[in-house]
Amino acid sequence: EAHIRHITTQEPISSLITMTYTPHLPNHIQANIELPSSKSLSNRALLLCALSGSDSSVERMSTCDDTFVMWRALRERTLTIDIMAAGTAMRFLTAFFATCANEEHIITGTQRMKQRPISVLVDALRQLGANIEYTENEGFPPLRIIGKKLKGGDITLPANVSSQYISALLMVAPTMTQGLTLHLEGDIISRPYINMTLNMMRTFGANISWTDEQTLHVVAAPYRNNIIYSIESDWSAASYWYEIMALTPDAHARITLPWLHADSLQGDSMVQHYFEPLGVKTTFDAQHECAILTKANEQRIAPSATYELNLVNQPDLAQTLVVTCALLQQPFRFTGLHSLRIKETDRMAALQAELAKLGITLGIEGDEALYIDAYPSNSTYNGMPIATYHDHRMAMAFAPACIKHPNLQIADPEVVSKSYPRFWKDLEQLTMQH
Repeated sequence: EAHIRHITTQEPISSLITMTYTPHLPNHIQANIELPSSKSLSNRALLLCALSGSDSSVERMSTCDDTFVMWRALRERTLTIDIMAAGTAMRFLTAFFATCANEEHIITGTQRMKQRPISVLVDALRQLGANIEYTENEGFPPLRIIGKKLKGGDITLPANVSSQYISALLMVAPTMTQGLTLHLEGDIISRPYINMTLNMMRTFGANISWTDEQTLHVVAAPYRNNIIYSIESDWSAASYWYEIMALTPDAHARITLPWLHADSLQGDSMVQHYFEPLGVKTTFDAQHECAILTKANEQRIAPSATYELNLVNQPDLAQTLVVTCALLQQPFRFTGLHSLRIKETDRMAALQAELAKLGITLGIEGDEALYIDAYPSNSTYNGMPIATYHDHRMAMAFAPACIKHPNLQIADPEVVSKSYPRFWKDLEQLTMQH
């Protein structure tokens, strides 16, 4: 069991108990925002520390719910492990506990988690020698896992499965007797997340490489111990501040975001480029390790042009970009979004329903694309609270809409604790400064 050096100093579950929240933002914005540490990096680092030994540790670990349940599960090793709504924890811990010889665990979660398929990962682990069974519905959590030394070997997966399945298999692969050769068939989605995993594994001493465009090979060899891994800030969380910068009328607005790096391993660091055509400029201060957001001199995409992006590698940015474009009345078409249907909620349907409350019609094309071709000249907010569907990103993506609609209400605001527990406090402090 890894020793986790960083113990969270704040309760990760939000204390907000109100049913709705009305966010406010000032007309003039000058802010320094301490973003949460990256959840993606934190969860991988925790698992790699647990695999490498008791002297490895994580610094600047995320305090969000998803990371907290990972940390608690790896520390306590209880028979029944409730990961709540943390999809990453479900996938990573399934692979990890499958390799823990002589341990038995039942991993469960929320009702929504019990509806999220996991058979692709379970089937792959079984093929590699794992002892896993479903305790309720075939193909879905909860899972009973009896850990053992896995033999490893050669397996094939569809390339369009969640990158978390692939990352989970890769991270435990060095512990397998034969290592792992993983063939991915078809177009690989979320490749940046896979590459993030590879880079982190190499930091911990793993011998892993692409043998061709579709095949990964992991050598059977122990991870190095004594690794201290420091976590950078979360680029996904930064996206909401990019949205605020895009929407604010303040031409002199400035938002400083510490611990963000231009050469980040995080796929969502692409947000810096995606918001350029929406009027946001990013500069990096390497000496102080921060990103600085300001208004670009001009919005680079013509208001009549359609903004087109393929978000197959950054699906978590979809909600932020959709709401931003909708409020700027910028026509857009975003593709590569098939994973949005199986996130914390059906994010396509949720976006469509909630934008309708702002008088905006969002088009959906199957499971692949979201688009808006034209906007009404007199769209207004109907006063109904924005529903969040137990989805942290719905709450945070719609919060900046208060710039355009000052009376906007967000339902069940506590959902932000899943990835950004301090989000509402950061907004409030911004307002209190003015």
